[in-house]
Amino acid sequence: MDSAPSSADAPADTQDLAYRFRDRFESLLPEIQKRWPEVTHQALEATRGSFDEVVHLISAQSDRAASLVTVQLEELLHQAGDRTRNLADNLDPLEEQLEHLLDELNRTLRPKLEKPVRDSPLMSLAVAAGVGILVGALLTGGRRSS
Repeated sequence: MDSAPSSADAPADTQDLAYRFRDRFESLLPEIQKRWPEVTHQALEATRGSFDEVVHLISAQSDRAASLVTVQLEELLHQAGDRTRNLADNLDPLEEQLEHLLDELNRTLRPKLEKPVRDSPLMSLAVAAGVGILVGALLTGGRRSS
């Protein structure tokens, strides 16, 4: 009875692998071509990212066993996933730093911009209208010359 759960899990794992492979197919193409240069880019694209079709194609054109190609493509997919996770982990601190800088900019710059508007709202309105007219004239003039 121990073999029943693993055989039931196998199709789900295979299906999950096929979906992940199809999702990342475009980004995996350069590495696939590097590993199997005898397979053309057009032939790979014709598979539309189908894991089974790519395995069959590589196996047929490189004289390698399909099981070996399957294992190598799975490794390639896992390596790509690891690189993606590492990139995401590296971006987290940068995202936090950017958020902190934007908060600080909002605290310091907003009062400097709002003060003149509050002190002289009519002047601010006139400047905004003038900028709007200028931009409108530039855009309308660009359409006429087209």
